[in-house]
Amino acid sequence: MKALLKKSASLILTLGIVGSLAACSSGSSGGGAQGESNGKIKLTLWDQSVGNTDPSAKLLPEIVEKWNSEHPDIQVERTGTTGEQYKTKVKTSIAAGEAPDLFYGMGGGSFMQPYIKSGNVLEISSYLTDDIKERMGPGMAEAINMDGKIYTLPVYTHIANLYVNTELFEQAGAKIPTTYNELLDAVTKLKAAGITPAVIGEKDRWPGMYWYDIIAMRQAGNAAVMEAFKDPSKWDSPDFVAAATKMQQLAQAGAFNSSMFSMSYDEMLGAFNAGNGAMMFQANWVNAGIEDPSSAVKGKVKVIPFPVFEDGKGTNTEIFGGAVDGFYINQNTKHPKEAVEFLMYLSEQLGTKGFLAGAGLPSWKTDALDTSSLSSLDLSAADIMKKATSFIAWWDNILPAESAEAHKNLIAQLLAGDVTPEEFCKQMAQLKPTELSL
Repeated sequence: MKALLKKSASLILTLGIVGSLAACSSGSSGGGAQGESNGKIKLTLWDQSVGNTDPSAKLLPEIVEKWNSEHPDIQVERTGTTGEQYKTKVKTSIAAGEAPDLFYGMGGGSFMQPYIKSGNVLEISSYLTDDIKERMGPGMAEAINMDGKIYTLPVYTHIANLYVNTELFEQAGAKIPTTYNELLDAVTKLKAAGITPAVIGEKDRWPGMYWYDIIAMRQAGNAAVMEAFKDPSKWDSPDFVAAATKMQQLAQAGAFNSSMFSMSYDEMLGAFNAGNGAMMFQANWVNAGIEDPSSAVKGKVKVIPFPVFEDGKGTNTEIFGGAVDGFYINQNTKHPKEAVEFLMYLSEQLGTKGFLAGAGLPSWKTDALDTSSLSSLDLSAADIMKKATSFIAWWDNILPAESAEAHKNLIAQLLAGDVTPEEFCKQMAQLKPTELSL
């Protein structure tokens, strides 16, 4: 798994891919309808695309239905499960030997790496033709290569940026921020105008993690963050204390909704799309929901890189994200050839149709696609990624599982004022080093 800081966009994607190279299953007696029935091959598919704001939730059943109609002898049965529950479901199924034939793997690294290392995931290199590699976007074939082996195919690439409601900023007389001081000034003006500056769905904890992680990247720079993943003692250093201080300062200044600890991720999206918050820091999978005809903020939102810090070492071309999503095949599937055939179909269909639907940046060639329907948010995100100099994927998929949970819990405590920035960093220094090759 490689998550290197590279200047080439194609190799940079490897970073996230590394993490994304994760997904798995084990157990031949496994989940659902593996096997044959009435001469038909049945394949089971698990994913986490179930939310109303996720374009993939609509596309996946359509793609599966089309496949099933065109392949009467190879039928796919799909089951969708929401995010955090999905992670638990995959882990439990693998432990019980009841994993499905194919399933979605989290982008970032640590979630799936153990299953790949333990042989639970099918290595598919020998099944891939030059034609399928040619249809992938620039750098994708290299990005999914892990020590000469391939376990997944790319679907989307995601990066996180700051979403701003320009109408609310105008109402408050606030400037769209490019620096930390401008961000604080915007918070003050938005508050004075009776507008919630930013919304966080901290009930699910990872949305708050996104805020701290990008703040740490802007304060310390991506290279320092990568070093701290390998040597956790470096989390307890002046730059990370300064980052924690800024995070807590924003919370104490009233930057976030007072309901953040009872608000879920989905509720956060709903609040922002209803115009009940001026800012949201999220990945570009939220674009479709923002631009949906039912959204009150359609056409009023701008996506920008997170502000740089006057005293920070990070730049606005250092990106949070870059993980390439993908699906993986159970090593013990009874039908590896057919499973790979469906994996190739699913990955390209979802990747291209999802790109046009605003679900993610493309991992497949788009030359033949009509991209005139893409929103300004999609185009802006693509431009931000094009200018990127380095990427760091989602921290909870880079950190070992227990450390990832501790990291998210610490951030919640920091937001609540239950720990000082110094205490936060001392506890961060107790995390385990990443198991990934960074």
